[in-house]
Amino acid sequence: MPQHVRPSLPPAPSAPPVPLAPPSPLASPASGPPPVPRRIVFLARRDLGNPAAGGSELLVDRIAEGLAAHGDHVTLLCGGPASPELSAPLPRGGTAGRGYRVVSAGGDAGHFLRVPRQFNRRVGDCDLLVEVCNGMPYLAPLWHRGPTVCLVNHVHTDLWSMRYPAPAARLGRRLEHWALAGTHRRNLMVAVSGSTATALHGLGVAPDRIRLVHNGVEEPGPLVPEAPEPLFLAMGRLVEYKRIDLLLRLWERVRPVTGGRLVIVGDGPERARLTAMAGPDVTFTGHISERRKHQLLCSAWLLLHPSLVEGWGLVVMEAAARHTPAVGFDIPGLRDSVDDGVTGLLARGESAFAAHWCSLALSAHRRHALGAAAAQRAERFRWGHTVRSFRAVAAEALLQTLPRR
Repeated sequence: MPQHVRPSLPPAPSAPPVPLAPPSPLASPASGPPPVPRRIVFLARRDLGNPAAGGSELLVDRIAEGLAAHGDHVTLLCGGPASPELSAPLPRGGTAGRGYRVVSAGGDAGHFLRVPRQFNRRVGDCDLLVEVCNGMPYLAPLWHRGPTVCLVNHVHTDLWSMRYPAPAARLGRRLEHWALAGTHRRNLMVAVSGSTATALHGLGVAPDRIRLVHNGVEEPGPLVPEAPEPLFLAMGRLVEYKRIDLLLRLWERVRPVTGGRLVIVGDGPERARLTAMAGPDVTFTGHISERRKHQLLCSAWLLLHPSLVEGWGLVVMEAAARHTPAVGFDIPGLRDSVDDGVTGLLARGESAFAAHWCSLALSAHRRHALGAAAAQRAERFRWGHTVRSFRAVAAEALLQTLPRR
């Protein structure tokens, strides 16, 4: 099979541009120069140096670095281990010598109870507090009276029952919903996608309080050729809702048609179970270097993303920047990062997922057309734009007093 170098491929057929934000009534970030320097504190479950870090941690890191580069004094108060400001290179693109301070409030679970005290003891006052709500909330408005913004990757409604017994799942779901629609009722909410914004509105959050700040992606650098033989890639934390077990079952149906290899990048609590159930021609790599990740994203024929829920699906755009289209399910988040039929394909069932997988593997022309369109769209999503959008939200939160509801 001839080797294809993606940068030389012709562009995909023209298609209507995909908007960077959903239409009104969602508001756009306010414009105008924000006051600097400001003291900004992020509350998040993990630091980027945590072995369990993922897309949410990378988003916070990129925003915090961008704010610090503009003169703000930024602190991340998190759970679990906290990497010092000067450290070894961090996973998923983190850098040594970050421009913001990282403070651990305690263990992964216990720190949720310790955050108010640790904030007062080790951080002190700030001009803006950013609560990153990924399921379990910090309920910051109950103990912090200053300007506050809530950043939401996705609402965890369907995930609570996957991770916890029924009573705990109901409690967690109600607590999350109350925090988002109740305790933050006077604050601006940052959503990473139109799907997340819609979910927030469904909980009762007023659309005029929701601001969209999309994830970015790095400039990919020089590309490497597509693999000469079929190479399919899945990448992410190995947890239940990523549904790698489903991917392994579908691989048994796809492999006789396409041949090739399935490479699964990442680690997590599901790895041992998934490794035990994997069939032939499946490789688990664990954590890999940024250089190796870049090589795999370039050489892969397809990125496979069978997740049940996503806020955005950061790896989808990372693959897109390298001319690699994605196949996923038609779920919130992926509807935003994948332009169905233009930059990848979304399936509405398991059989459709397998069919999309096979059809793109067998049609180099269509696969490359989708990849070229994906790379063109990815150029519109860069971390610089993410930081500018968030700075505008921060300025609005500081300068605007929201009306009571």
